[in-house]
Amino acid sequence: MSQSSQSGMNLRARVVVTMDGPPIDNGAVAIENDRIVDVGTFDEIKARHANAVVDLGEQTLLPGLINAHCHLDYTCLRGKIPRQNSFTDWIRAINAAKAELAPEDYVASLNHGFAEAKRFGTTSVANLTAFPELIPQIEEQMRTFWFAELIDVRANVDVDLALTSGLAPHALFTASANLYGRCEETGRLLTTHLAESREEMSMFRDASGPLFDFMKEIGRDMSDCGGVTPVQKFGKRSREWILAHLNELTADDFELLARSTSKFHVVHCPRSHEYFGHSPFQFARLRELGFNICLGTDSLASNDDLSLFAEMRAFQKEFPDVSPEDILRMVTTNPARALGQENFLGKISRDAPVDLIAIPSNGGDVFEEIVGFAGFPQFSFPLSFSQT
Repeated sequence: MSQSSQSGMNLRARVVVTMDGPPIDNGAVAIENDRIVDVGTFDEIKARHANAVVDLGEQTLLPGLINAHCHLDYTCLRGKIPRQNSFTDWIRAINAAKAELAPEDYVASLNHGFAEAKRFGTTSVANLTAFPELIPQIEEQMRTFWFAELIDVRANVDVDLALTSGLAPHALFTASANLYGRCEETGRLLTTHLAESREEMSMFRDASGPLFDFMKEIGRDMSDCGGVTPVQKFGKRSREWILAHLNELTADDFELLARSTSKFHVVHCPRSHEYFGHSPFQFARLRELGFNICLGTDSLASNDDLSLFAEMRAFQKEFPDVSPEDILRMVTTNPARALGQENFLGKISRDAPVDLIAIPSNGGDVFEEIVGFAGFPQFSFPLSFSQT
């Protein structure tokens, strides 16, 4: 390999966690023109690349984290909605809170959300937005996959693809079968909320309950309710969807999922899940069926902050038998795959972008240290940093 010019940089750390092979002790990454061109031990990299050296010292260098499901529109609602008696009461509460917000409030909310996620080491987000027309006003601070959140419970919607990476029909109770079909025809990335709450199950299976009553009250046609679970209603799909939540599942649902030829991507949001008190997430059964499990933060209307490290810690508490390495994959390689970026994001490898973060290394098990980290990364790349 030819020597590189002095315009590049050799980034050295105590450990480099590539997620593309075993961790590299005394590792280094060679960077040229905002791309990673080589990865190896520090001795190997400095022998192959005559770049300026940036030594991070006793740090673990790892890929930037990927938030597979968030609603940064609602960053400003942190702490504004007390825990409600039901999921439907929460929907009423958030609708009332949103009615008080102006477009400039959403712009500020999005900007604050990006800044906070960045401080916690997130470098890519799958963000659902109800206001895609505001995207040009956002001071984007990371790699963003915008999903236009769509609702047609009482009226048709016009789908404008110009500003978004994907589409997000909100949920089966707010988006019609026609809207889901139209979204599948676009070829865009697709995500939706599915089987999130017990009340959604009661609405579709039993044609009763608080959510059924609320949706009927606001004018939804309820003729599709009764005798079918949300997963059964979602049915067979020709596309790979990113399914947020998938909390409430029956034995019949698992039989249907086992027969599915499409192995969907599933996003679990541990702290939002705890906030609502949903049924236990069926991680082991979903993974055994071949589904790609990712983690997300959901919105700050049901969470405390936008830290994916906190989500990993919460997941580990919920599933202590899952290895820390597998948990880290849920915020790196797994969401990269869900977003169609498995060869580009979520790992440190040649030709990948410089989406890197570093946290202190104490010399213990590297994956345990990462999953247990409770703070802010000391370095982030390609964002500005200070060499000390």
